[in-house]
Order: sequence, then C-alpha cells, then structure tokens
Amino acid sequence: MSRVYLDHNATTPLRAEARAAMIAALDIVGNPSSVHAEGRAAKGIVETARSQVAASIGATGADVVFVSGATEAAALCLAGRGLQASGLEHAAVAAWIEASLPVVGGRVVVSDPARSVVQLANSETGLVQDLPQGLAVSDLTQGFGKVPFSFAWSGVQMVFLSAHKFGGPKGIGALIFPAGTDLAAQIKGGGQEMGRRSGTENVAAIAGFGAACVAAQQDLADGRWERVAQLRNILEKAIETSAEQTIFVGKDYTRLPNTSCFIAKGWKGETQVMALDLAGFAISAGSACSSGKVKASPVLAGLGYSEDEARCAVRVSLGIKTTEDEVLRFAQAWTDKHARAIARG
Repeated sequence: MSRVYLDHNATTPLRAEARAAMIAALDIVGNPSSVHAEGRAAKGIVETARSQVAASIGATGADVVFVSGATEAAALCLAGRGLQASGLEHAAVAAWIEASLPVVGGRVVVSDPARSVVQLANSETGLVQDLPQGLAVSDLTQGFGKVPFSFAWSGVQMVFLSAHKFGGPKGIGALIFPAGTDLAAQIKGGGQEMGRRSGTENVAAIAGFGAACVAAQQDLADGRWERVAQLRNILEKAIETSAEQTIFVGKDYTRLPNTSCFIAKGWKGETQVMALDLAGFAISAGSACSSGKVKASPVLAGLGYSEDEARCAVRVSLGIKTTEDEVLRFAQAWTDKHARAIARG
C-alpha cells in the first residue's frame, strides 16, 4: 500500500503550475541584472512573479523583496528593531525577539501593535490569530493560501511568506512592506532587489513562487480548504472515539483547516512519529525546524501545557489532495498502535 503524506505544514508537494513555470524559466539564460535581451527576458520573469505575489496577497503598490525563505525574511525585518512577540512564534522569529506578549486562551494579547510581531497562524497547532491594525510584522508562512488575508486591509506594516508551504519550491520566499519603507539590507553587494537584498535572483524558483501564489489563492477562492477541514474533523472524531483521553490542542478556537495537534499522554511524540512512519504515514512531532530536538515544544508550553504533555504531542497536517480514505487509514493505524503502547505501559 502506498505511503500517505500528512506533514504538509513542514513542506508541500510542488504544484504542477509551479513546476511548469520553473521548467520554462530554466530555458532563459540571462542574468536579471543584465541589460541585453537575454537579461531582460530573465528580468521579465522575476517582475511577473513579483506582481503575482503582490496581487495574491492584496499588496498593490507595496514592495516585494525576494529572499531565500521566511527565515531570511524574518532576519531582514526584525534585526535591531527591538520588537516584542509571544512564545508561540516560529524559531525564525524567536531568534530575534524575547517572548514577552502574554497568551490567553490561545490568543496573543497585544497592547502596542506598532512594536509587536504576531504570526497569522501557528505551524504546530494551527491556531489562527486576529491581527490588530498597525501591527509591525506578521509571519504568514502557514496561513497564506489557507485563510483569507489582504495586506491592504490588514493594516500590518510588514509580512513575509515562504513558497514551499503552499506548493512552490523550497529556498524562496518574500518580504512585503509599503513602498518606500526604509529597510537596511542584511546582505550587501550588487544592490539587487531594490538594494534590500543583494545577490543574483533565483529566476526559476521565483517563477515557481509566483505561479504557486496564484494557484493557492484560487484554491482558497474555490473553497477547497473547506473540504480539508471536514477531513480534519473526521480524523479527530475517529481518534477521539477510540482514545477518549486524547487532547486536541486548540480545538475550541479558530484553527487552520488542515491542522490537528493532539496529545496522547504516556506515548511520546517521537515514538508516535516513528511508529506511524513504519506503518506508511508521514506526520511530525511539531515544527519541522524543531522536531528531533530534546526540548519540549515552547509553543505548547506557551499555551499552558506541561512538559510531559508537550512531549506526547504530534501534528497531522493535511493537504488539498488528501483523501478521506487516507485519513481513515491513518486514524485506524494510530488507534491500533496507541492501544498497544498504552497496554505495554
């Protein structure tokens, strides 16, 4: 029986639209900074993708700077600014900010939006935040394409995202902010990307990024994530029926439609991941950037769970093409292995 991939929050399969755009771009030989015809052709691909990214996020008139991913984008917009955040942020944000914002009932409490960073959605739990007007920065990495968002009406000053979280290639992302914003470059050199990020642009990856943005927004407009949310609920119901003591993190709050984080006390998350991997299912014990580390999830600690509970958590994240049969097969495999693990003590 074929393997079932249920770790879409870590990375998603490359979309057909992104693959086609990348293959076409690979045939363009020019450097985007060159002024000859070949260079202009490459530049045209980059600027088309820039427009696609901006339009998909409702950022008309804003600057879109291409970077290697969300981690670099976070460094570019957070370094030296002295902003504040909660303990729910991804490690790429936490690396620059000491957690000081409180979390109440899964919601980040913001008193000074202009000095605060709040993610749109959490990668481990799927919790979706209400972003206050005037917020300094928001990490859209997990929320983009799954929940409605517009840079224009959000009132957020800067946002960033990463292509591989919604069907684009790995190694490309973007930072978006109002045109004319004074932003100090972290990578200096030839002055590419309007002087904000030097280095020859990755034309093929950027082309795939733009195409993936367009396709992701179409999926959202077509209501395809509503079906995914139904599958997530079927999954949780099946597990809850067989293992009543299971804790579903954030179940009573707004979550991403594809994400289920649950805790099975007495069964370590890493053990669950390995057992299900051997059974043909790919899941995770938290963020892909932190799974495998000994320390329990700081996100779950920030939500008030004990260290023992956090160590027994796993995350299942579905995709657009996940089927009900795959979900039910996983639920059956998980409940069977859970029963054996509990019986062994």
